[in-house]
Amino acid sequence: MDAWLTMISAVLAIFGIAALGLMTRRLNWLTEKADNTLLRLVVNLLMPCLILDVILGNERLLSPSDFALPPIVGFLSIVLGFAVAAGAAHFLRWLPGMQTRAQRRTFVLCVGIYNYGYIPIPLATALFDDGLAVVGVLFVHNMGVEIALWTVGILVISGNLGRDWWKRLFNPPLLAILAAIVLNLLGLYVYVPAFIHQVLHMLGAAAIPLAVLLTGAIIADHLGQASFRHGVGMMTSACLLRLGLLPIMFIAAAAMFSGSSELQRVIVLEAAMPAAVFPIIMARHYGGDPATAIRVVIATSFASLLTMPLWLQGGLHWLGVG
Repeated sequence: MDAWLTMISAVLAIFGIAALGLMTRRLNWLTEKADNTLLRLVVNLLMPCLILDVILGNERLLSPSDFALPPIVGFLSIVLGFAVAAGAAHFLRWLPGMQTRAQRRTFVLCVGIYNYGYIPIPLATALFDDGLAVVGVLFVHNMGVEIALWTVGILVISGNLGRDWWKRLFNPPLLAILAAIVLNLLGLYVYVPAFIHQVLHMLGAAAIPLAVLLTGAIIADHLGQASFRHGVGMMTSACLLRLGLLPIMFIAAAAMFSGSSELQRVIVLEAAMPAAVFPIIMARHYGGDPATAIRVVIATSFASLLTMPLWLQGGLHWLGVG
């Protein structure tokens, strides 16, 4: 019962911060003009600080073998999500909201990409005694997710990679992961001064709360932009796939990695996640259907309030890593 209450409390805390973000937008405390500045601050400074804080000297991430498997698992998890969603989109093309090519491509993109950072990071620290070790593995795992997002994801939504696609891979968070890996493998992390660790910790602690606030504000912007009655069947299908079938497949796959409890925990965390918010922006930029993206993201986010604790409790218990 205590573990269940801890999970419920952790999930509600994250959605509570998102709700405050929605409220601050409605009250005009957090304006749209501030979004780009705050987003750049999160992505370019705060998130890299958090990454360096949890990876540098992490005892689970000191040897080359520690970095081999998680990115592969992250990449394949996204490819699996795209494949399952594409198969469903092909057979459900008669549903309202799935009848155009742009709508189907957007459906596949959104269902295939789970929220891989802003929700699972605080959940990991709340649920596990060795939460920072799990978060470190999560960041390395997310290298594969990022690569899949900017390669296969771009192909899904636009049909081609476009010019200079590779430049998108080398964003500040990914560079921070690579820098931390090099410092760990060379043993140079021991020479990082204590005050630098303190700076990284203090700034990194602000990354997730600010990012989740922004997420709530972005959702507030889009609540009135899509008719949710028009796409009930499509949204139901998205929830069944993202919060039903795919978690079963992810957790079953996690059983294959019994040698790494941290990686198994990461897989269970990601299995329980709703669709990520960023595909809304991708759909706008790459010729998808933003209304479809909004419906999928909002539907899976609200439904995950019920399903997330169930998958976390059940998956962690079944794998024996709770």
